[in-house]
Amino acid sequence: MLDLLGYAAFFLATALTYGLICIGLNVQWGQTGLFNVGVAGFVAIGAYTSALLTTPDAPNRLGGFDLPIVFGWLAAAGTTGIAALMIGAVTLRLRADYLAITTFGIAISIHLVALNVQSLTGGPFGIAFIPRTFASLQNDAFAFNLANFLLVAVLTLIVFLLVERLVRGPWGRVLRAIREDETAAAAIGKNVNVYRLQAFVLGGAIMGLAGAVQGHFIGFISPDNYLSALTFQVWAMLIVGGAGNNLGALIGAVVVWGFWSASSAMTAAVFPPDQQVRAASLQIVMIGTSLAVILVVRPRGLLGERMTVSRFVGAGRQPGPASRKRS
Repeated sequence: MLDLLGYAAFFLATALTYGLICIGLNVQWGQTGLFNVGVAGFVAIGAYTSALLTTPDAPNRLGGFDLPIVFGWLAAAGTTGIAALMIGAVTLRLRADYLAITTFGIAISIHLVALNVQSLTGGPFGIAFIPRTFASLQNDAFAFNLANFLLVAVLTLIVFLLVERLVRGPWGRVLRAIREDETAAAAIGKNVNVYRLQAFVLGGAIMGLAGAVQGHFIGFISPDNYLSALTFQVWAMLIVGGAGNNLGALIGAVVVWGFWSASSAMTAAVFPPDQQVRAASLQIVMIGTSLAVILVVRPRGLLGERMTVSRFVGAGRQPGPASRKRS
């Protein structure tokens, strides 16, 4: 029984780290309409930043600062936010598919740096011996997983409440106005580029924080952790949960991670070890099929964004008092 509960705690802790990434993407895409396909790159920046600052000294690699984990997490969010600021300042004038192509290229570049700059990132071997939260409990799998789940849950709740407060206030209303009609938002005096950049930086910082949390939970990171499949996972989670809804982003993360874990177990049972590439391809097909089925049944996701005035009118209906109040 304890083994089952321990696995449930491990599963939920992992799912919530993906939920944090989804919240970051939701700020960018769900609220502002920024088509970021470089999610894996931002997560990698956060993970490597925290790992380099908190790991003990290692031969032939930068690091050895052995700083507290909390400092590593804060530095990960700050460094990724600064990286998002520099990237966004150059790229956010692009629109839709052009921005997607650019951010995808940036993520590939970050992956190549992690793979080849061995003196900084450990190269293809990655970084091991990352200090784990509640390391003293590692001999007790149930206590270790439960403690980490509670920690990640509290951290996720803090980020969720902070982002909810922001997006439900004037700042969030401006973001949604930009998403719906940039020209109209600019016409009423809003600096569209500044708001887009703010959303991009906040979303990137949250992704970097999530990457750091994942790294310390697992205790090891490598470039293979940050391939384009990670971006696919996070986008699937957000779409399934409901873009524009932070709670939906968290629910989507849990649901899709459940699909991903179950399909991984199924393909591993069916295919022998020498056919794992085929198994991984089948796994992505299974996730894509499940995503398509969910979107047919729930086009706006499991918990879609509440109707806004612009979408209400765009559907050919006049908003009543209740819809005006919600918006």
